[in-house]
Amino acid sequence: MTPSPLTRAARRTTGAPPTAGPATGTPWQQGRLLAGPADRPRVLFGRMYEDPAVELAVFPPPGARVLCIASAGDTAAALASAGYEVTAVDLNPAQLAYARARLEDGAPASTGTAERLTGLGRTAAAALLPGWRPAAVADFLRLDDPAEQRRRWTDELDGPGLRLLAAAALRPAGALAAVLRPGFRCAVPRGFDEVLLRRIARTVARHPNAANDWAWRLLLGRERPGAAATATAVGPGRVRLVRGEVVEHLERCAAGSYDAVTLSNVVDGPGPRFARRLRAAVEHAVRPGGTAVVRSLREPGPGGAGRAAEDRSMIWGVVRVVRTGTDRTDGTDRTDGTSAMNGTDGAEAR
Repeated sequence: MTPSPLTRAARRTTGAPPTAGPATGTPWQQGRLLAGPADRPRVLFGRMYEDPAVELAVFPPPGARVLCIASAGDTAAALASAGYEVTAVDLNPAQLAYARARLEDGAPASTGTAERLTGLGRTAAAALLPGWRPAAVADFLRLDDPAEQRRRWTDELDGPGLRLLAAAALRPAGALAAVLRPGFRCAVPRGFDEVLLRRIARTVARHPNAANDWAWRLLLGRERPGAAATATAVGPGRVRLVRGEVVEHLERCAAGSYDAVTLSNVVDGPGPRFARRLRAAVEHAVRPGGTAVVRSLREPGPGGAGRAAEDRSMIWGVVRVVRTGTDRTDGTDRTDGTSAMNGTDGAEAR
């Protein structure tokens, strides 16, 4: 039997030692989102829920040396396809093998833990609420007028029934908190049910659904009609894949090794000490005047949401653009940009 692309990638990845041991304090080292006995690492994300248009708008010109989290490979593929020299880092060997299979061999997207969780929510909504049956949601997602989308969202989808289901699933005592590993529970904002629905409403009022891949994935669990199924494939050697913890990788790099980095979810879970270490590592590894994009699920703090409304993936509370070697951030941010990296946006220091 011929091994699948994912099997071949797993053999290539797990055969190499990681660049460094796991950094203290990050829950990502176990390769599991869900509570229970820790066994082998799993694929946590079958697709990435971050919009690379943000990076393409703020990064230096193509040809620059950039770093991202490997995850499912989508962001690495978008940056490599745009002409960047990309390094993708991941601590989870299963996730790294999956990204390699998609990037190098064109393996199709599969279902990760995150997709299984969101799928359960969609199934419950479709069973109980007529407006959330798949045909009705697909009709909503075919719209390309944000004003009409906002009206339909308010009148047909975001009703009392949805809010009751969201509260049961996403409140601190809800189903999500019960199944997550302890290290991730503090990453979910208080009142995440209301928070998430506000973020979805913000997105549908601004970006056409018909062209929004992330809206189709989150609300319907399907790829947008016409989207290329193998868009992530860029070919062998186009992305340098590194197994390791991103903070340790940045610390061990020569100073100024990168022109830009993009980090999503990295500060969600670990405490502020880890995030301060991350900020120092970014300042070391990215040349002065370079760019760091930091996404967080947390609610915005005094520095504001940054470019969160520009990200079509709907879920982020903060998308901050930090200029390294300076005390300035891009967009609406008026602070030095440390709060998101320090993990204190919208939450007490833990």
